[in-house]
Amino acid sequence: MVNHLDILATIETKFFAINWENEGIFMMGDRTLQRPLEVELAIPVKTYDIDFVGIVHNSVYIRWLEDLRIKLLDEHLPLAQPLKAGFCPIIAGTEIEYKRPIKLFDKVIGRLWLSNLSRLKWTVKAEILSNHELAAIATQKGAFINLQNGRPIPIPEELQKKYCEYQ
Repeated sequence: MVNHLDILATIETKFFAINWENEGIFMMGDRTLQRPLEVELAIPVKTYDIDFVGIVHNSVYIRWLEDLRIKLLDEHLPLAQPLKAGFCPIIAGTEIEYKRPIKLFDKVIGRLWLSNLSRLKWTVKAEILSNHELAAIATQKGAFINLQNGRPIPIPEELQKKYCEYQ
């Protein structure tokens, strides 16, 4: 017997994925694609975030990405732990594509997930939504470095294990 709810769920799932792909979000196929170690954060827009044009200044997005990365670390590798062990994460690059402006009283949600992890490098992807609409997408690349010599070190095993659970 055909379950109409299953058919509707499949159609809705495919539409959701196609719609988000067209908006530049990094999803493929259907909603079952996981975003490893994804975190979400409600982001208040402050008066000092607004530039002379009346929208959130582009530099504010960098701070929001930092807030999201810190949340990811708090949940999966608390920063005090690597600092105590003599290493820390660093940013090697940031790319942001702005889709629509954000204004002072908008409801902003940020989401960030670990999209790639190699032996020495990591990549996170993020989306910023404003009033439930895509406002920006971002990619950041980085590594972990030894605090004494500044050289890259392998990705911490704890983080590798958590990431591998999604593969």
